[in-house]
Amino acid sequence: MAGIHYMSQEAYDKLRAELEELKSNGRQEAAKAIAEAREKGDLSENAEYDAAKEAQGLLELKINNLEKVVASARVLDPSEIDTNEVRVMTKVKIKNLKTKKALVYHLVSESESDLKERKISVTSPVGKGLLGKKIGEIANVELPVGKVSFEILDIFV
Repeated sequence: MAGIHYMSQEAYDKLRAELEELKSNGRQEAAKAIAEAREKGDLSENAEYDAAKEAQGLLELKINNLEKVVASARVLDPSEIDTNEVRVMTKVKIKNLKTKKALVYHLVSESESDLKERKISVTSPVGKGLLGKKIGEIANVELPVGKVSFEILDIFV
């Protein structure tokens, strides 16, 4: 999770809220589960206790990872994004040269990607292939189905 994580203000706020929820309620629930399991007797043969401790460890790992992302987050202001080329946080209208179908994608950070909302990560094969391209250029992207070529039709915020 090293490096800078570019994201929208909305995504940053959502991430902070999730982190605070895990640190407060998540930790309380984990401690409660451990206490309840501890009351059930011998800890050496208590599977419920072991499961509660493992869940607590996974919770702390998730908290630690989210803290790293929040610490390295850079919130991008849409009004300051250069639309001369495809960049993180831009929307791009592309045409598949084989199918002639045009689509609009919003290039976002990995933590914000959601294909249902047409938000693709800049670290995905398509995202990587589109980055740096300008209107009129062709992006050749290697996908599991083979090489796909996209023409950049428009770039906007």
